[in-house]
Amino acid sequence: MIGIIISLAAIITVLALFFSFVPLGLWISALAAGVKLSIGNLVGMRLRRVVPKRIVHPLIKATKAGLGVKVNQLEAHYLAGGNVDRVVDALIAAHRADFKLPFERAAAIDLAGRDVLDAVKMSVNPKVIETPSISAVAKDGIELLTKARVTVRANLDRLIGGSGEATVLARVGEGVVTTVGSAVSHKEVLENPDKISQTVLSKGLDAGTAFEILSIDIADIDIGRNIGAQLQSLQAEADKNIAQAKAEERRGMAVATEQEMRAALVEAQAQIPKAIAEALKEGNLGVMDYYDMENVISDTKMRQSISKSGNSSKKISENNKQKNK
Repeated sequence: MIGIIISLAAIITVLALFFSFVPLGLWISALAAGVKLSIGNLVGMRLRRVVPKRIVHPLIKATKAGLGVKVNQLEAHYLAGGNVDRVVDALIAAHRADFKLPFERAAAIDLAGRDVLDAVKMSVNPKVIETPSISAVAKDGIELLTKARVTVRANLDRLIGGSGEATVLARVGEGVVTTVGSAVSHKEVLENPDKISQTVLSKGLDAGTAFEILSIDIADIDIGRNIGAQLQSLQAEADKNIAQAKAEERRGMAVATEQEMRAALVEAQAQIPKAIAEALKEGNLGVMDYYDMENVISDTKMRQSISKSGNSSKKISENNKQKNK
């Protein structure tokens, strides 16, 4: 009795290990879906550390959609770190849209980090990208704030290695700035906004990008600041500051020259007593001549003092007269 129980337990254990290692349910699902897949393939997936359901379910979808995808291709993509389910969905979407997309191309796009399903959808249904407000200044100095809508379609041939939306927006912004900047007047741009679209679109801005630009439409144009007037005002202010600095420099030089002249005068006056003493010593100037000169100087100072006092009296009398009036 005990031997029978042990045998049954052993059989149950072996069966449990067998069914846990061999995904029999997936094999039955694949067989029911018409997918030719042997149990040996499923066991081989286990040995290669591949999750069988990550391969079988996408393979069933691909077979039902009529795609000629092989098990080895799916396994290789899974082992490379790709998303097998997303690649198969992208292939189905491309097949339904009658768009040719080889498995190798879809797998390469997925491994490059791009969303291959989103790329296929964008190839079938173009996407509209709206630019932020682009500031550009016409030749008359008026700023224009422009918004554009760029309709793009994914280019699967350039999706690997091609730049993204940021590059497209930057190039469109550069084209808008160039076009508005070459306009003589801002009124010319407001009258013909389609000129911006035509000029920018003709520059081939989608070169090297993962997109194909279908159209560029101007959504809105607003008038901004008068940049020309502001620049002129700033230039005038700068010129005024320069002129003031130069005038201050000239005034400082004049003050310095005046101080130098006064110092020279004081120095010359200090030499007068010495010169008089030398003249008296050598006999070139007599004592009486010296006294006469002193009298003349004293008389001159007295006359200057009287003249100043007289002017002061006149001013006082005039002020009194004005007060009496």
